[in-house]
Amino acid sequence: MKNLFILNQDITFLNFGSFGACPKEIFDDYINWQRLLEKEPVQFITVDGYQYLKKSREALAAYIQCDSEDIIFVPNPTHAFNILAKNLELNPGDEILTTALEYGAMDRTWEYYCEKAGAKYIKQSISLPIQSKEEFIHEFWKGYSDKTKYIFISQITSSTALILPVKEICEEAKKRGLITIVDGAHVPGHIDLNLSELQADYYTGACHKWMMTPKGCSFLYVKKEFQENLDPLIISWGFKSLSPSNSKFFDYHQFNGTRDFSAYLTVPKAIEFMNKYDWETVSNNCKKNVLECAPKLFDFLKTTALAPLNTDFFGQICSAEIQTAEPEKLQRLLFEKYKIEIPVMRHGTDCYIRFSFQAFNDVAEIDYLIQSLSEIKKETNFL
Repeated sequence: MKNLFILNQDITFLNFGSFGACPKEIFDDYINWQRLLEKEPVQFITVDGYQYLKKSREALAAYIQCDSEDIIFVPNPTHAFNILAKNLELNPGDEILTTALEYGAMDRTWEYYCEKAGAKYIKQSISLPIQSKEEFIHEFWKGYSDKTKYIFISQITSSTALILPVKEICEEAKKRGLITIVDGAHVPGHIDLNLSELQADYYTGACHKWMMTPKGCSFLYVKKEFQENLDPLIISWGFKSLSPSNSKFFDYHQFNGTRDFSAYLTVPKAIEFMNKYDWETVSNNCKKNVLECAPKLFDFLKTTALAPLNTDFFGQICSAEIQTAEPEKLQRLLFEKYKIEIPVMRHGTDCYIRFSFQAFNDVAEIDYLIQSLSEIKKETNFL
């Protein structure tokens, strides 16, 4: 299936998790939108673009199962979280409860705004390996106090590549009267997402990862009762619009100056592509391969899985702890000498190597990764 993608054929691509990779059919659709834009840019941006975006939002909403008026497109989840962090009511002493497994850029965002407000960002320690969902949930709520106001949590973590029991966390948060904010960057197109059932108050996901759209295509979902509270990052024509839509949320946030929003318009094509190639079956086969391949990497690195090795905790990405003092140099060596694209990441005092398994990957590529690491171990001091 690698021929369906634009990826260099000579690269062993084990890092679909960072930015995804765009299939040719979806990228061609992207170029077609850009050509349409350049043929009549004024009509495209100021007139027709509203309808184009409406159709794309409706397609995405049906895919992630929510009301289309409850989502807007954003370039990336970081953008989405900055909208939220700037607007949340945070008072001195308030607490945001999260885990110690979150994405570094998000930690920085919340820490920045908490420091400005005199609030606290509580990074609850999670024991690894996780033994069960129940144990994770019990440990997470140890960080709760009577000052907790918001819950922030990833549905799939970045460096540790773990699926967390977010539905259960959201349900318990509701019982405690807390507002929930979920980082679902890795979720759409990767594992099932039903926002009508999840009960998250705020949710962001990337379409340019596992949904395979061009880069710069993500979404922010906000429950209706919270939409009025969100000022846009940039004030533009949507404020006091002369031709308002049915959604003030959309008007305020979707148009914030001239930009090429063609990537947003490829969502229907991405969904069509996944349906055409029975991507649910493709994804399930990839998840099966992850579970079969991972123990070989764990054995070589003399480590264990970060959670029970099943689909409750693992999707198409899997991380293993790796003992290296120079993860950045190791990552560059793997790419430059062995042509392997794979992240080697610091998370606190630990380091993780994370492999992805997509439609075009095969088991032999994981064997090649282990062989390459074995050579590096013999020839360098990186491992």
